[in-house]
Amino acid sequence: QVQLVESGGGLVQAGGSLRVSCTASGRTFGYYAMGWFRQAPGKEREFVAAISWNGKSTNYADSVKGRFTISRDNAKNTVYLQMNTLKPDDTAVYYCAAGGGYSSRWMEYDYWGQGTQVTVSS
Repeated sequence: QVQLVESGGGLVQAGGSLRVSCTASGRTFGYYAMGWFRQAPGKEREFVAAISWNGKSTNYADSVKGRFTISRDNAKNTVYLQMNTLKPDDTAVYYCAAGGGYSSRWMEYDYWGQGTQVTVSS
């Protein structure tokens, strides 16, 4: 069992930056690929980025490529999402998830955090 807790969300102006973090409990964090998803009000959950268990492979949604960077520190049981050049369309609740294959498909993830709100003002 893995428990995930996100942090670092908040309010930022368009063009600004924010880093959200997700810390996992348990000693098996390093076995899992990790993903970030987001969900805006009235919209479906959307893939953002994912990273392999060893951090050597990443996967990004087209909408965030070149602006967001996913990374992880297995010694700290933490995965990060650095978000630059933020846009109002990036406003959503951001969720981290643990699973296999650094997939863009949410159903392939087994464990989810409670989410952290990111709001980008114009």
